[in-house]
Amino acid sequence: MLEMKRLRLLWEFRTRGTIAAVAEALSYTPSAVSQQLNLLERETGFALLRKTGRNLELTAAGNRLADETERLLAGLERAEAALRRTVPEISGRLRIAVFQTAVLAIIPAALKRLRREHPGLRIEVVQFEPETALRETWARGFDLVVAEQYPEHAPRHFDGLDRIPLTTDSIHLALPLEGTADPAFDRVTGIEEAASLPWVVEPRGAASRHWAEQRCRRAGFDPDIRFETADMQAHVRLVESGNAVALLPNLVHMGEPRVRLLELEGAPHRDLFTAARRSSEENPAIETVRTVLADVAVDLMHW
Repeated sequence: MLEMKRLRLLWEFRTRGTIAAVAEALSYTPSAVSQQLNLLERETGFALLRKTGRNLELTAAGNRLADETERLLAGLERAEAALRRTVPEISGRLRIAVFQTAVLAIIPAALKRLRREHPGLRIEVVQFEPETALRETWARGFDLVVAEQYPEHAPRHFDGLDRIPLTTDSIHLALPLEGTADPAFDRVTGIEEAASLPWVVEPRGAASRHWAEQRCRRAGFDPDIRFETADMQAHVRLVESGNAVALLPNLVHMGEPRVRLLELEGAPHRDLFTAARRSSEENPAIETVRTVLADVAVDLMHW
């Protein structure tokens, strides 16, 4: 009988590409991962990995076994979901990957309600950029992800992940309140007039950065980027203090905006959604958390 934990390590190796990456993801040492894979080879009687230069890769037998392991892992998740549906209490441990705006605007109220209504459910939340979070959820590092999609910038698709819309979030040009900064900010009535002003954006690779740059270019200029940070609250502070302008979604304001917001042509918005593995989507804990997240998102759209 093959050991499921060792099969999981083989599948993780194919997913992550190196022994070191598997060890980091599962909190093992690299030597422990190598030892378990060697044991799996002895158990099967097949060479599952081979060296190519300095790297390791799966053999044909290793890839075939990893394919079967993926089906086994999905089956185990479906079996666990079926068992959990036999009892009325929602319990267990759920790991959620969330991007920063959702951590600040949606998660606190959702956690408060879940703790009150389902005390047996343990929720663990980790902040991740959406692209990485989707991949880690597909790779079974998380059970659920709250992600975002900017206009004309679809995140990578991962086979085996579903996607349920959560809410939409309008995007505006954010400037300092009138009379609180250099008069050049006060004269702006549209994005074209912000061409000479300093901008704050997220680092390269972020969907919001790409979308902001494209929006400015369609308006006839490249933004004068002076500040780069993934912290959206820092964006708000830099705008509020009169140091920059930015394209900001509504949820970053958490109530009454402390900045001046201008409508953009076409009323652009980003889409927020949740994603989970299809093999686990019937888990009652995941269903419950998704319902609560959706309720909180609806409430936020009414402030």
